[in-house]
Amino acid sequence: MVQSVAVFGAYGHTGRFVVAELRERGFTPLLVGRDEERLRAMGPAYRVASVDDPTSLDRALQGADAVINCAGPFASTAAPVIEAALRARIPYVDVAAEIEANVDTFTHFTEAARVAGVAVVPAMAFFGALGDLLVTTAMGDWTSADEAHVAYGLSSWHPTAGTVAAGTVSRERRDGQRVRYTGGRLEYYASEGDLPSLEWDFPAPLGRRRVLGEFTMADVVTVPSHLAIPEVRTYMTSDAARDLAGADAPVAVDERGRSAQTFTVDVVVRSGDERRRVVASGRDIYAISAPLAVEAVRRILAGQTRTSGVASAGAMFDASDFLRALSAHLSVEPVSG
Repeated sequence: MVQSVAVFGAYGHTGRFVVAELRERGFTPLLVGRDEERLRAMGPAYRVASVDDPTSLDRALQGADAVINCAGPFASTAAPVIEAALRARIPYVDVAAEIEANVDTFTHFTEAARVAGVAVVPAMAFFGALGDLLVTTAMGDWTSADEAHVAYGLSSWHPTAGTVAAGTVSRERRDGQRVRYTGGRLEYYASEGDLPSLEWDFPAPLGRRRVLGEFTMADVVTVPSHLAIPEVRTYMTSDAARDLAGADAPVAVDERGRSAQTFTVDVVVRSGDERRRVVASGRDIYAISAPLAVEAVRRILAGQTRTSGVASAGAMFDASDFLRALSAHLSVEPVSG
């Protein structure tokens, strides 16, 4: 039987990748959003809904087997769509990179999702899920570690309108403060200076690059949600961070709509004097979010999960097996040293 997956925010940049991936995987995507004209242009199976109208969300999810939320800012959309998914008793997955929105999901829906027996997986995207899956894989048989480092080597970063809007919302919620995960907790702090920078030795061919330290991404929510690691730090190549400030939108260069952007994600975990390292590489951080989210839905619907309720990718799934399933989109390999 063909399964139907609702995609809220289907006509957005990432939403379009998700819809295409669902179709390629044999699912029937149910297009959901506020703009009927844009939905109609994408296909006949659509429903108009708004997060301000719970009844419209209930109608939109009727008959769906799962829902993927691609509509940011997730500070506004995650809670209403999760609530609708819980009412419908269907799995919920989103692609939120917003730290605060992901914290809200764990804080406010853990008990409700557990009681409903519904899987809720936030941050099932490039930022949040991929780092979490890589850290979990690197941990292997370790039950704890002292530190986890996730270094993002992006060739460029041209943000979507959704990324820009989400960043604005996050800064407003933090009242201009910065955030990091240290001492086993999220710490908000005031800083008027530039982020610290350092040199990071990525594997070839990327090599040694200058990165920004404390460039904090959603991994600081997903990784500590299930792994005993008191220090989780993320880094971004300085060139890509400068591109982000320019706010030029991504430009498609192939028939799939992907940009020319390439990425390397270098993960190092340390326990005492021992280090373990795993590296992933691929193309287009927005495009890769689609197979991440769709594979998550496929596994949930197939019963290939390790827990229930609200959980990150690394807790919900067999991390190394999940990454192997993405081999057509992602190269992953352990690195010595």
